[in-house]
Amino acid sequence: MSDIDDTEMRDDEAVEEEHKMYGQDAMTEQELGEKYPNRPRNHSKTLPFHDLFLTLFNPLSENRKKPLGPAIARRKLGPHGQIQNPNDVRRSLIERFIARWRKEVGNDIYPAFRLIVPEKDRDRAMYGLKEVTLGKLLIRIMKIDKNSEDGYNLMHWKLPAVKAAMAGDFAGRCFEAISKRPMRVTPGNMTIAEVNELLDKLSVAQKEENQRPIIEEFYNRMNAEELKWLIRMILRQMKVGATEKTFFEVWHPDAENLFNISSNLRRVCWELYDPKVRLEGEDAGINLMQCFQPQLAAFQMRTMEQMVARMKPTEEDPAFWIEEKLDGERMQLHMMEDESVPGGKRFGFWSRKAKDYTYLYGNGFQDEKAALTRHIKTAFNSGVRNIILDGEMITWDPKVDALVPFGTLKTAALSQQANPFSDGNRPLFRVFDCLYLNDVNLTRYTLRKRREALNASITSIHRRLEIHDYQEAHKASEIEPLLRQVVAESSEGLVLKNPRSEYRLNDRNDDWMKVKPEYMSEFGEALDCVVIGGYYGSGKRGGGISSFLCGLRVDQPDIDQGADPMKCHSFFKVGGGFAAADYAEIRHRLEGKWIEYDPKKPPIDFIELAGGDRQYEKPDVWIKPSDSVVLSVKAASVTPTNQFRPGYTLRFPRFRKLRTDKDWTQALSIQEFKNLKACAEEEKNEKQFKVEDARRKKQIVKRKRETVIQGHESEIKTPYAGPTTKVFEGHNFLIMTESLKPNKKSKAELEQLVKANGGNVVASEKDPKTILIADRNLVKVASMQKKDQRNIIRPSWLLDCVKQGEIDVGRPSLLLPFEPQHFFYATSAEAGHYDHNIDEYGDSYTRDVTAEQLLDLFSKMPTHFDHGERSRKRYNGNNVLNRLIEEDPGLDAIPGRIFHGLSIYCKDVSPETARLIPFAGGHVVDKIEDDQVTQVVICKNSVALKEIRKAVAARARPPRIVTEDWVADSWRERTLLDEERYMPL
Repeated sequence: MSDIDDTEMRDDEAVEEEHKMYGQDAMTEQELGEKYPNRPRNHSKTLPFHDLFLTLFNPLSENRKKPLGPAIARRKLGPHGQIQNPNDVRRSLIERFIARWRKEVGNDIYPAFRLIVPEKDRDRAMYGLKEVTLGKLLIRIMKIDKNSEDGYNLMHWKLPAVKAAMAGDFAGRCFEAISKRPMRVTPGNMTIAEVNELLDKLSVAQKEENQRPIIEEFYNRMNAEELKWLIRMILRQMKVGATEKTFFEVWHPDAENLFNISSNLRRVCWELYDPKVRLEGEDAGINLMQCFQPQLAAFQMRTMEQMVARMKPTEEDPAFWIEEKLDGERMQLHMMEDESVPGGKRFGFWSRKAKDYTYLYGNGFQDEKAALTRHIKTAFNSGVRNIILDGEMITWDPKVDALVPFGTLKTAALSQQANPFSDGNRPLFRVFDCLYLNDVNLTRYTLRKRREALNASITSIHRRLEIHDYQEAHKASEIEPLLRQVVAESSEGLVLKNPRSEYRLNDRNDDWMKVKPEYMSEFGEALDCVVIGGYYGSGKRGGGISSFLCGLRVDQPDIDQGADPMKCHSFFKVGGGFAAADYAEIRHRLEGKWIEYDPKKPPIDFIELAGGDRQYEKPDVWIKPSDSVVLSVKAASVTPTNQFRPGYTLRFPRFRKLRTDKDWTQALSIQEFKNLKACAEEEKNEKQFKVEDARRKKQIVKRKRETVIQGHESEIKTPYAGPTTKVFEGHNFLIMTESLKPNKKSKAELEQLVKANGGNVVASEKDPKTILIADRNLVKVASMQKKDQRNIIRPSWLLDCVKQGEIDVGRPSLLLPFEPQHFFYATSAEAGHYDHNIDEYGDSYTRDVTAEQLLDLFSKMPTHFDHGERSRKRYNGNNVLNRLIEEDPGLDAIPGRIFHGLSIYCKDVSPETARLIPFAGGHVVDKIEDDQVTQVVICKNSVALKEIRKAVAARARPPRIVTEDWVADSWRERTLLDEERYMPL
């Protein structure tokens, strides 16, 4: 149904619902009408709230759980019987919901989108509710004891619990507690509009006593599943299996672009309700006083040489820029002429998340509450009528003329509002880009041109508003000295920028790349600290302690003066670098020794935290130092902080190993740390360090092999059975039929194939471990299918196993995992269990494909197309993966990223190891002389060890030499393990 302007043609209930829903809005109905004169109007009431999860959230979540390569039997079929992959299913679900909304409700989908992507709704204020507060409210509403099983589980949602949802899933815990005592069993009758109306009230209530009646009304009118999704909306942690990008693409081809330039969900819904009407001209670009989604720096994924090469330098222009990465809050400044504002200029400030900070930094030169604008009257050169600047807001301490660590910015700004000319901490805006000048959008200009516009428009105001410096470089070798400098100064890192690049909204690409000094080779590798606390994980790491609080031991002289000999000071938290075996070993050694941390009765005789009564970084559980273990960690550097007791902490700490040879009395003490820090500062200019990649991208490199035939035809008395391997050793096979097309083989030939490759051929299926092989539905085969007790495998699997094992001649080999195509029949109990062994197009993760098979796979892949001729974006796998990792950091541990960024030379290693490295994202180097080599992998007791050490000894940064167990163990543990554990003897 088309948009209807005549109110009389709309349902009275729809008009009343709209009035209630938007009556809570900060803008009046008149203001909304003036700002959005062509806004759509719904002709009917909004859908029931429960339709959101019944027809959208739950199906999307189920689709998300499916592996990328589902078996044909489990794939959904389209209207014409075609197979749909999960991506198609996801899009189809969203399309159906939007089509239903247009038909049954109207063209104003804003009420639904506010609940579907609540984290993108900037019109509704934050609720001020976190898990703990929500848990307390629900306990009171349900009238249960906080010490009861459900009460305890709600208040300790990160802790593992018997018969409770997975630790770390707060909404799941709420669902279980509410399900036992629901006010409703069936879904309630609340509409989407009614939920929005109550959520608006909740956002302005703020105080707990005002919020409780609203939560209680939800509790009375919703069932447990509705409340579970409502809680996720309040926490803005939906994760339904589709991002806002997908919803935007389905809603309108220009929706994502409009959101990028405006950060306004309402505008996306109200201006782009007709897919046939496209954005044009100024509407498609950034505008004054309209918050946009800024360009972001890509994660470091390559060596420095490769990163520079990705910026595509030319002979005429080989330059790239190096900037210091600032430790503050990304901020955009808008300024325009406005005679209604004292001083004639109006300002606007927005963060990367589109939060409006104008109230803090000022709306004009004469704003008496401004923490910044009243100090920068002379910053803008004459002739600047309007401008948009991109930069970083940081905290500066004028007393020591130094940057203050992140986390103090708002406090400093509020202090400047109250005392504008004090010498206390103040906000400092560092500008690195100019995107709009005197009515001209500069995003299509190169960075070099935009910098020229910035320099011509802005004059730096010392320690208030400054143009951020950069250094022009031409070689990758120029990066390292600057990186060493930022490590010494405890800075955030570097950003490499391509001066030939345009500004791309809401995008991470190779034009801007972060270079972080993740870990150094010397400093921090000898830091052995005692564990004094633990933190339970959430999500995938829920159910156990996932990170540890480590401390510095109080020194003996202090003990003699009356201090407790068992006391430690909190120093840092570490949660990276642990393998499953490491967690298991620590858990075994500390079992029964953990004590729940009670903030009301802190263990001050054993542990001293920072912050006094505030107890900064308090753990979930603590342990007496004398009962604990010592961890060896490495780190990038030491940085000042008020969050840990010594006033310092480690940047990017990472677990190396468990020091079973040390007890807590031999761990690092406070004075020993001070001495170590002093020595490190003295030698900082001589330090050599290496950058270890913290993010590894999935990059599967497939290698084609030539067929190797063992033996000579004259030596084979039976028909050729393939290469002689041991791939089937220890396994029994019942061959029931011949093999059909395309690899025709008789039953006798298949039996010979099995025997030639180490297997046994049997005549009975009685042994349940016997593998059944068939390619035709004979009587015996049909009889076994009817019993539904045994899988029947196609002969093609035998051939695939032999092909894959031919490079491992003479070595025991593992059988190839089954793939959906290998099954002639799968029992109902095991149907779909092997879908994860292929990708969404049927490509195997463990088996090489032929050229013909590869062409067949390509034919199944959808072609990429742009939405509209004006679209300038192209699909970029790196950008998609980076965006996913930003939204869900847990994805950083996917197997295909383990060795990403590493260049590895292999010597005398097994074929399995050689295949695994590129499969896990690493690059195998052919020659050890290659300067890019980061690790050398050899087999144990290799005779070439001495020769290899000699070959790499003279290098400035010699590669680590490790045994091949390092590769296998890192793959098994799904994390890059420390190389020192695997150094050859």
